[in-house]
Amino acid sequence: MDNGKDLESGKLQSQLQSLTEEIRILAESCQGDSLLLLAVLRALESLHREIRDGLFQASLPDNRQALYKLLRNIEAHGGWPYIHRMKLRSLLECNEQLSVSEDAPAEPNSESISHTDNSPA
Repeated sequence: MDNGKDLESGKLQSQLQSLTEEIRILAESCQGDSLLLLAVLRALESLHREIRDGLFQASLPDNRQALYKLLRNIEAHGGWPYIHRMKLRSLLECNEQLSVSEDAPAEPNSESISHTDNSPA
């Protein structure tokens, strides 16, 4: 890379780190509120789709050398960006675990325990 690209890349990395930290702080401020956190996730997914379908596709290489360079970068730096969605089954399993823990009897106290003595008297 030339010096201009290095400076541009460094500035981009700094901006990305700053944005990432702001999003992390926003998400942490929503901790415990699944609806607010879901809104954050939806906004991130929407932004991902907007960038991918608009700006990224418009900037795709128009020759083999540039395409090869892009593919090598994807391979070398972590693959294709993907936003993983929680499967509905996982969400239901979490809910089942909560239900089981709520339905489980509380720790028995000594007054509610009945002892049966099978030893000869």
